[in-house]
Amino acid sequence: MATFGNFIKKSAAALAIAGLTVSTAMASTTLRLAHNLNQEHSVHKAFEYMNEQLREISGGEMRIRIYPSSQMGDGPETLQMLQTGALDMTKGSGSDLEAFEKAYAVFNLPFLFNDEQHFSDVVYGPVGKEIMEMTKDRGFFSIAAYEAGYRSFYAGKPIRSPEDLQGMKVRVQASPTTLEMIRLLGGAPTPIPFGETYTALQQGVVDSAENNEPSYVDTRHVETSRYFSESQHASIPDFLTISNSTWDRLNEEQRDWLMEAAKRSETYQNKLWAEAVADARAAAEELGAEFIQVDKTPFQEAVAPMLDDFRKDPEQGRILDMILDVAKG
Repeated sequence: MATFGNFIKKSAAALAIAGLTVSTAMASTTLRLAHNLNQEHSVHKAFEYMNEQLREISGGEMRIRIYPSSQMGDGPETLQMLQTGALDMTKGSGSDLEAFEKAYAVFNLPFLFNDEQHFSDVVYGPVGKEIMEMTKDRGFFSIAAYEAGYRSFYAGKPIRSPEDLQGMKVRVQASPTTLEMIRLLGGAPTPIPFGETYTALQQGVVDSAENNEPSYVDTRHVETSRYFSESQHASIPDFLTISNSTWDRLNEEQRDWLMEAAKRSETYQNKLWAEAVADARAAAEELGAEFIQVDKTPFQEAVAPMLDDFRKDPEQGRILDMILDVAKG
């Protein structure tokens, strides 16, 4: 009997890694979380911390099994798995989630936030909560958000103005909003999976990419792109999303445990993120990278039409105005 029990547990784990639905008693208290970040990323560490907190809060009755580094697929793939109930939770960036709910597109708008306080007031406030629940009719919704810093351009040459981007192939996430931003700046947007970007930069498939400082270093993109131009054109949060089917099978007490652990993970990740940015900048400079301050005004002027286009959709315009109103106090 014990041998059969071990067989069931091993089979359940194998099915989970394969991305298939697992219907066992273990699945009701062990949640499967897959994401595309490496194990050194602050969001992965926040997930590990959340698991520790969940086990403590629940007295050992709940835990999270984490599958990092795209073991179950990239962002869009794992989000699709939530829709079918093949996975319990995943990390989705604003860009990934835009394909499932257009409201998330607002986070991909360039130069959306005035500063870090504006970002926090939106993402962790009522506006963020409203957006995070908008995918419920798609089979999942978000229960936590994490800071992802500012995205900037990096390449083998300095990018000081939109003119420097003319004709350059820029690796981007497969987000319609981001694609349009690069076009307006004069570049050629090239969607490539996150895990394939290093090779693409190395082989010249793309000339540039855009991301935050920790990703620039952790992915070793610094080896292929010496110049990090601080355009700070976007600040796109990451979100912890959960399948409706998983949420529905949890009782009220289990939901409370999970939400408390998720909230604690947000605070923990914010602290880690600040440390990660400082460490990444120091590491990049040691590797010979050059950080270039740029005048953001020409970039902002080039992409200004995006705000007008965004407002053509009344619902998206409503969300954009709510975010801008938060900055006004």
